Amino acid sequence: MTPHHNVTPAADWWRHAVIYQVYPRSFADANGDGMGDLAGVRSRLPYLRDLGVDAVWLSPFYASPQADAGYDVADYRTIDPMFGTLADAEAVIADAHGLGLRIIVDLVPNHCSDQHAWFRRALAEGPGSAFRKRFHFRRGRGENGEQPPNDWESLFGGPAWTRVPVDPSAPKAGEEGEWYLHLFAPEQPDFNWDHPAVQDEFRSILRFWLDLGVDGFRVDVAHGLVKAPGLPDMGHAEQLKLLGNQTLPFFDQDGVHEIYRSWRTVLDEYPGERIAVAEAWTPTAERTARYLRPDELHQAFNFHYLNTGWDAEALRAAIDSSLDAMRPIGAPTTWVLSNHDVVRHRTRLGGGEDRARAATLLMLALPGSAYLYQGEELGLPEVTDLPDEVRQDPSFFRDSGQEGLRDGCRVPLPWNGDAPPYGFGDGGSWLPQPADWAPLTVAAQTGDPASTLELYRTALALRRTHPGLGAGDAVEWRDAPDGVLVLRRPGGLVCTVNTTTAPVRLPSPGRLLLSSGALDPTDGEFTLPADTTAWWEE
Repeated sequence: MTPHHNVTPAADWWRHAVIYQVYPRSFADANGDGMGDLAGVRSRLPYLRDLGVDAVWLSPFYASPQADAGYDVADYRTIDPMFGTLADAEAVIADAHGLGLRIIVDLVPNHCSDQHAWFRRALAEGPGSAFRKRFHFRRGRGENGEQPPNDWESLFGGPAWTRVPVDPSAPKAGEEGEWYLHLFAPEQPDFNWDHPAVQDEFRSILRFWLDLGVDGFRVDVAHGLVKAPGLPDMGHAEQLKLLGNQTLPFFDQDGVHEIYRSWRTVLDEYPGERIAVAEAWTPTAERTARYLRPDELHQAFNFHYLNTGWDAEALRAAIDSSLDAMRPIGAPTTWVLSNHDVVRHRTRLGGGEDRARAATLLMLALPGSAYLYQGEELGLPEVTDLPDEVRQDPSFFRDSGQEGLRDGCRVPLPWNGDAPPYGFGDGGSWLPQPADWAPLTVAAQTGDPASTLELYRTALALRRTHPGLGAGDAVEWRDAPDGVLVLRRPGGLVCTVNTTTAPVRLPSPGRLLLSSGALDPTDGEFTLPADTTAWWEE
């Protein structure tokens, strides 16, 4: 791999990496069909190198009926024609490596598509099929098995079970009409990870992509693979509200850790420090840390931090608890503000572009690894007025479950021009872009020192070179007025954050390196405006 800028050699690169999430259908469209694709990603890799990120995480591009935007995988070794071909994927990997970028691909091991070859055989062969044992098929409750096997609920709403249509020609009348488990959409049957064939298959899938040169995997629903023995009832409804509050019989079961230890042995067979990143919703940071013991996965997303509002006391507590949980196991803490499943932080934090910029500089000052979601570097807001007829999020079409509004953060990126599709592609865009995004395009912001894009470029360049930024596990808090954070990192970096709506006067910590808003330090003091973060060198 060719290094770029000051990127360190392979050793421990993931402890400080800035990883940029590409949602392929919304990034760049090379063939003009209105849908982003791998050729589009490939064409924009130089932009990501120049932005200053270390690695690119690609959301799923596998063969899929797209019942859940590609998280329903029909074939883990094939690219969906919507995105291109396996040759396109290999070209993205090769070009990225040539630019000094690493590639992380999404892996979806909790469930597959109902069009996956195994599940189709399980249905075709009926009760007793060996392939049904690779999933969770059960007889229903009730006199004729007409009720689901337990009370688990789908995260997308409704029961987590779907009954297979009864075959009137079934030889054993009592065995027809089994139910299968799906924690998400009915088109996404859960694998049975107690079955050795499932375990063998995913080790093979890991090797397939590692052999093609990928640098790691983002593990979707990493907490969900193992279910409690006997699939016990929860005992009450509205189970979605318990996510992240307690251990559930279908999430964060201790058996997942044996799986990840076996994966780590595969990853360690390959040179260059290949990594795995857990999407693990757990009740506590300490439970998350269990996924990151030295013989398991390398990183986990810090949803605890993402879910913290713009409040100095809450942010300090989240930062401390995150660092405290990771320190004993030697894993890096990760920081993230936006992704493809949550409202963009410019909108979510409630303070517009100023607050979003301030939140970003705080995040990038923290020790460990940071994740960026495509478009946040442009200051994109959530699109909140998409008409119902263009929505695609599957949970939007269900009566309960998630709020179904994830499309607002998935609107395709604006690259250049004065009107939609803003250089996304020649054929429009699969979700409509706002008419007022012309000032937010990459082209409009490039070279403008006041733009959010240039703030990100400058911050990421500093993060590569300053000894007080990047990897680490400690911050030193300094006394500050209410609503203000002042933290110091070993290496002489001080970060000052004003989360209030009024300016504050503070003693100057040193030489100003970068600020999310206008600053004028004078006479050993400075005024930190509302919703502003500044970096200083002592």
